[in-house]
Amino acid sequence: MTYPHAEAARPYLFNDRTLEDYRAAMAAGTGRVADRIRRADRPFSGVSPERLAPEIAAIDLERPLHDHAAALDELERVYLRDAVYFHHPRYLAHLNCPVVIPALLGEAVLSAVNSSLDTWDQSAGGTLIERRLIEWTAGRIGFGPAADGVFTSGGSQSNLHALLLAREEARAGASLARLRVITSEAGHFSVRKAANLLGLGPDAVVTVETDADRRMRPAALARELDRCRRAGLVVMAVVATAGTTDFGSIDPLPEIASLCETAGVWLHVDAAYGCGLLVSRRRRHLLDGVERADSVTVDFHKSFFQPVSSSAVLVRDGATLRHAAHHADYLNPRRMAERGIPNQVDKSLQTTRRFDALKLWLTLRVMGPDAVGELFDEVVDRAAASYALVAADPRFEVVTRSPLSTLVFRYVPPEGPGRKLADDANLYAREALAASGEAVVAGTTVDGRHYLKFTLLNPETTLDDIAHVLDLLAGHAQRYVDDLVPLADPR
Repeated sequence: MTYPHAEAARPYLFNDRTLEDYRAAMAAGTGRVADRIRRADRPFSGVSPERLAPEIAAIDLERPLHDHAAALDELERVYLRDAVYFHHPRYLAHLNCPVVIPALLGEAVLSAVNSSLDTWDQSAGGTLIERRLIEWTAGRIGFGPAADGVFTSGGSQSNLHALLLAREEARAGASLARLRVITSEAGHFSVRKAANLLGLGPDAVVTVETDADRRMRPAALARELDRCRRAGLVVMAVVATAGTTDFGSIDPLPEIASLCETAGVWLHVDAAYGCGLLVSRRRRHLLDGVERADSVTVDFHKSFFQPVSSSAVLVRDGATLRHAAHHADYLNPRRMAERGIPNQVDKSLQTTRRFDALKLWLTLRVMGPDAVGELFDEVVDRAAASYALVAADPRFEVVTRSPLSTLVFRYVPPEGPGRKLADDANLYAREALAASGEAVVAGTTVDGRHYLKFTLLNPETTLDDIAHVLDLLAGHAQRYVDDLVPLADPR
């Protein structure tokens, strides 16, 4: 029996007979990206969804182009032309970092080989490389030899995984309705999302107040731990944050760890952002106390300059990972564990899983951890200089100084009737700046008011870049005020 359509499709398979096509296609693709990076004079084109959506909707996916060059031409038009380029020094919005070349090499290798990290017989050396990187990261955290962990898709999954383990450790004799998770009011939204996914009640996540620097107040945590105890509630975990998304604040980890140890409560540290400090030779002390946590989230794709995705969850006691284990006869039967065959699916929430660890492996083998730490220290230095610049500028007010690389601030119109338009002026300024494509900044809400936010993760960003973006924001905001002040109530 013949399969003519299959025969026509076979040349697209990657194997020993299509290597020249593979090399040509990869060269063409990387050439397009390199050319786009070379020509990108701004981080964004400013394209709107309304303008781009019809172009993509008009593409007939039932009619292939049968040509890599034609497909790349089309991709240029619907993606590369309007992509947001994190490598650009005036991309200052979210926790998206520029990436290092060794990691891009790793991405190319892992995609082509296509290992799946769930079982040994699908990955072999990949399993051992991931385990070695977990061991290395645990050592940087300060965990002992009993530590373990696994790579994940990102910080949200890492937090979910950690809270699953905490729930299982705490639930003996306690109904789900009695379980509570305590975090700060500046903690990540994924904590509440994880609680919902774990079947906890709507009141399961309790937030405690922060200080002026947006750090969890240990005294507030102590009061909440005591209140839960007296109410017959079981605190299954306290989630401290080492690098809040909005403020880059780091909770007082030693004090929180002491309270958790006294109360016998699982401590999880969400260091998705602040994990870059693990390789800093000047600021590692900012994470002191993290070694006392029961679990830690790290996002290498935030502060280790890795492509998305590259994250991990680590635990001080590897035995707790058993709560995520499930043995399937076709995949990882118990006899494999008894024979000492290393299957990462025994630890993971995922089954099929990319070999994302390879990107970090090649980064460390080519650059070394000190070089990565120097890059992260450089962006933190730049953020400190940016804080001083904004704090001295009468056009703006700044919330707090971050120990990491985030700056939350707002434009303040001059005294007069325009002052009451500050919230809308800051919202407008952010949108107008993005529409121009000249820079991209983030926004957030602080105490009910709208603020702007810089997240610096690019060592190529200069103080001149910061000053220029500040001038652009001030210009947009003031034009908004000037257009509306005649309509504003003079009272």
